[in-house]
Parts: sequence; structure tokens; C-alpha cells
Amino acid sequence: MKKIARPLLKVRLIDAAFIWTEPHSRRIKLKITIQKEVLANTVLQQTFVLTLVVQTGQCPQCTRLAAKNTWKASVQVRQKVTHKRTFLFLEQLILKHNAHKDTTSISEKRDGLDFFYTERNMAIKMVEFLAGVVPVRTKGSEQLISQDTHSGTANYKFTYSVEIVPVCKDDLVAIPKSLARQWGNISPLTICSRVGNSIHLLDVMTLQQTDVSAPVYWRQPFDSLATVSDMVEFVVLDIEPTGAQRGKWVLADAQVTRVSGTGHRADEDGMGDDGIYHTRTHLGRFLQPGDTVLGYHLTNANFNSDAFEAMDQSRVPDVILVRKTYPNRRKKNKARNWKLRSIAKEAEDNADAPASGVGRGALGRRGGVDAKNVERDYELFLRDLEEDPEMRAAVNLYKADPVVEDDEDIAMGSGAAPGSGMRGGKRRTGAATAAAAAMDMDDEMSEEEEPDFPEIQIDELLEHFEEMGIDGEEVQ
Repeated sequence: MKKIARPLLKVRLIDAAFIWTEPHSRRIKLKITIQKEVLANTVLQQTFVLTLVVQTGQCPQCTRLAAKNTWKASVQVRQKVTHKRTFLFLEQLILKHNAHKDTTSISEKRDGLDFFYTERNMAIKMVEFLAGVVPVRTKGSEQLISQDTHSGTANYKFTYSVEIVPVCKDDLVAIPKSLARQWGNISPLTICSRVGNSIHLLDVMTLQQTDVSAPVYWRQPFDSLATVSDMVEFVVLDIEPTGAQRGKWVLADAQVTRVSGTGHRADEDGMGDDGIYHTRTHLGRFLQPGDTVLGYHLTNANFNSDAFEAMDQSRVPDVILVRKTYPNRRKKNKARNWKLRSIAKEAEDNADAPASGVGRGALGRRGGVDAKNVERDYELFLRDLEEDPEMRAAVNLYKADPVVEDDEDIAMGSGAAPGSGMRGGKRRTGAATAAAAAMDMDDEMSEEEEPDFPEIQIDELLEHFEEMGIDGEEVQ
């Protein structure tokens, strides 16, 4: 009755009643009786049916969500490096702290990701989270969309550009001498031992460390001299700790030689040599004679860096060892008993195309060569999690679904033809059983070759109850 309140002010309402209608008709009918005095002592009474149409509506926030490519604030995260491992690690931190709960969509770009929000305060909250976990610098901008001159209100779109420091874990860094003196007179040639909300630089020759915060870095920025893809494999011939120790690092003198034919880019030509290199390393606690270790070979390296050229070349070591590796274990391709969650995201160009299925979480959706690079970076990221307990403690790992192999797979592994009547445990032949036992024995022998492989224990894994993406769909 409030819808017709103004016309009823001129008449007298006598009676009003509902007339039944179908529930799905979206119609409300009212039988109304009114009176009005038209002449002296003359009253006119009329009964009529009023029909109201029910119309649905949305709140302003739901309206913006229903419209495509409609957002009020965005966060553009960028890092100018050649790999995606930083964003893979950043995705796991976002998932662990549930920082993506207010995100409406995520779009992959060439050097990073874009996060979109319906409110400005949600984007500011995301920027503060990023600044707390990685060293960044932020710049904000706004764009005027509409303005009401009568009420003095305006509608803006806000964009926050977040740039991550282009120095990653295990990178070789050459800092200018002036900065080295300011930072505790550390050696200009260091490695990045860890990246948190600041960069941790380590001098492997003296175990001296320094922390570089984001504001300090951006005042005088520097790039990495070499990255993880430039490392080559060395075999430890002899190692002798010197006694110096700082935290988990133990200083030691080592003798190493290159491994020819390794799978790294810098050694793909297989041009290994028999030369023995003497160096000092911070890995005295972790290395034993016969171990394989990744490092930078600086004997014949050529770097385009003024800071490196300004160094005393007689004090530059031939080899800088970075971290231990496990090549025998990697050759086995043993299935991992754990997995990671991923963020579901909308495809940037065509969300309905089958080719734009979920990649490696928020990455790997651009297709082509980029997808291959993301797969490579994802495998390296998983290896880093296995080999670094500190890095693994910062993310959530989940129990993987058990892989059940039938007897046909065992028969194929032993050289038998598939479909030869070996499906089912009761029909397994003695040859298949012997082949399975031989494979298990080989696995045990391979494990004995590297007994210190950092196995992820079952108590470190979480139960994988449900994975829900930002759009409510299940993430595989």
C-alpha cells in the first residue's frame, strides 16, 4: 500500500484484501475499496483490483561482482627476473595466511600478477601483507571515473604498483665497495642466503652477514651477478672444517672438481675438467667427501658488472659453493608423498577456452613457452622446499593421494607385454614378483647412496580436506 500512498491521500480507504496468484507469477494483486464525496451529501464508492509487479535487485557490491572486468582497486605485483619461483613461493604464503579471501580475480602478466578488489581498503591490506613477507617498494595512483558536481562526490579507481627486489635466494651478488664499507665492511662478493622482508647477504669466506632492508636497497639498487640457472655441479673430494661457526654455517676448506655432463645450463656442453679447485665454503656442517654440491664457477666467467670489475681479481675465488644437491635421488623420479595447494584464477584473455585451464596455481596460464618455463620453475621450487627446512616451515604442505600401481604396470616395467594376464594380485606370475622385488631392492640401494636426503616427515603434512578457489570452484 505504500507504493500508492500518495493517490490514497485524496480518497478514503474502506477495505483492502489480497487476491490469490501463482507464487511464480511475480505478481501481487490487491482488491481495494475506496470512497470519496463528490457532491454535498453524495458519496461515491468504487472497488478495483491493483496489480503490483515484483522486480529483483542487487546490492551495489553484487552488481560490481556480476559485471565483468569491474573493479575499484588493483594491486600489480612485479619482479624483473627470468623465473617464477618467487611468485610460486609468494602464492603459498598468500594461501597460508588466507590473504586472497577478498580477491575477486587474479590476472597473470609477463613479469608478475595482478590482484583485483572491490574496495580500496582490501587492496591496501594486500599491499601491507606483501611488504611484510618480501622486500618491495610501492607506488599508488588513482583514476577519476565519474564525478557528481551537485553532491561533491567522485568515483575513483585505485592502482598500487608493488615491485619486488630482483635478488633471489642463492643468487651471487656483487655490491659496490662504498656500500660494502657502510654495511660492516663486508666483502663485495656475497651470496643471498635468504629473502624475507629484507635481503640476507652472506660472505662465504668469513661467514659475515648483513641484512639489506627494502628502503636501503632501493636507495642504491644492484642486480644479481649470477642466478641459480648459472650454477654447475661439483664433487667434493676433501673437506676440513676450520672451526669458525655462525649459526648453522660452519667454515671449512674444501677441494672440489667439476661434474661433466650435468643438466645445468652452464654445463650442458659436457665440458667437464679434471682440475681440482681449492676453496673456502660455509657448508662445512653439511658436506662430506663424495657429495655433490652446486656452485658458481668463476674461473672463466665474464660478468658485465662495474662492481665486479672494481674488485681485486686476485681475491676472487675460483669456485663459490652454494648448496648441496642430490642427483642420484632426482634420477629416480620417485613420487612425492606431499603436494601444494594453488589459487584458482581467471584466464586473462579467454576464460571460457579449454586451453586456459588451471596451470601451476596463479601461474602458467599464458601457454606456449611460458608454460614450459613455469613447469621447470615449479619443479625447482619443489626441490627447494625439500632441501630447505626453513623455507618449508613457511608454507603448508598437504598429504598427497596414494598412487596405486597395478600388476600391468609392474609387468611393463619388467619387460612383459601389457594385457598378458597379470592384472590382479592372485594372477601375478613369479617373474613379475621377482621384477617388483628387484625394483624395490634397486630403490633401497639408491636411497643408501644418499642417506642424508631431507625426507619430508608425515607429521609435517596437513590433511587435505578441501581446496576452494576464489571463485568457489575446486582447485585440482
